[in-house]
Amino acid sequence: MKTLKWMLIVGGVVAGMIAILLNNKARSDEKARRSQEIEKAIPVTVAEVKKGKLTDELSLVGTIVANHDVAIVSETDGRVTAVYAKVGDYKPAGSVLVQVDDELKLAAFKSAEVAYEKAKKDYERYQALMKEGAISDSQLEQARQAFQSAEAQYIVARRQYQDAKIKTPISGVVTARQVDVGAYLGKGALVANVVDISRLKVKVNVAEQDVFKLKEGDAVDITTDVYPNVVFKGKIESIGAKGDEAHTYPVEISLPNSKENPLKAGMFCRVSLSARGEREALLIPREALIGSVKNPEVFVVEGETARLRKIVAGREAGLWLEARDGLKEGEKVVVSGQNNLKDGYAIQIVQ
Repeated sequence: MKTLKWMLIVGGVVAGMIAILLNNKARSDEKARRSQEIEKAIPVTVAEVKKGKLTDELSLVGTIVANHDVAIVSETDGRVTAVYAKVGDYKPAGSVLVQVDDELKLAAFKSAEVAYEKAKKDYERYQALMKEGAISDSQLEQARQAFQSAEAQYIVARRQYQDAKIKTPISGVVTARQVDVGAYLGKGALVANVVDISRLKVKVNVAEQDVFKLKEGDAVDITTDVYPNVVFKGKIESIGAKGDEAHTYPVEISLPNSKENPLKAGMFCRVSLSARGEREALLIPREALIGSVKNPEVFVVEGETARLRKIVAGREAGLWLEARDGLKEGEKVVVSGQNNLKDGYAIQIVQ
């Protein structure tokens, strides 16, 4: 009996020791697993989704274009005998840019002019004779037809002679010249390009949720990187009635050019429209955004895991971005380290 008793006691002690050892091993394995998971976790920094005041003020990037931009083409054919413009010259409207050989055109014009003057005098003389009853109606009609035919030929010849002098229809600066003396021009050949930048236009595309807040005549502030401390004043001239595939609408703004701070066509600018009140909105840091504003996604913190979530982005306000849908106030989004993340990755939040 004593032997059995001792055997049971020893067995119990051994079983207890084994249980303790197994428990310690399980704890050690769990600790090692957690340590390994921490080592695999991606370090990130996060920011909280919060409510804030958002000013309904549009700030858009636009392109400055010339008020008039005219490609001048030849309406005649012939050899270029003189060129009166070079790139950079300012030319008033009606100035001759290129002279085409007009010797034959001048001769044709003079001949048509003589025929026209003769036919005109004959018709006037026949009208006087008709009043006296000295001629018949048919003779007067023939004189009238001859006069009209001569007049038409005279107009054509005069126009062909005038077309030999290629002129600019607008006042502006010559930005390109495609011909030189001796070159042969055909009808429709491009001769030069002239732009009028005394007034300018700014073209911007406005999203559909904003375009209905605008109206023609609204004041606009315009700034450029060239003159960072200068604000130019413009106004909305037209708002497009048809949007593009991105659901943006073309808006055109007029802008008088400045002599003190002259602008050039082709420059980028930032357009700021007048504020239209404040409203409350959910805001996240702009840097939290994955991809583009057209297909916005963010990583949301769920425990120790990052989950990729689609959102609906609204207006940008400096370093902040409005989240119209997809997020709740108080949730945390990843703002750095997301380039190494995928949906479901473990994360370690660092300060």
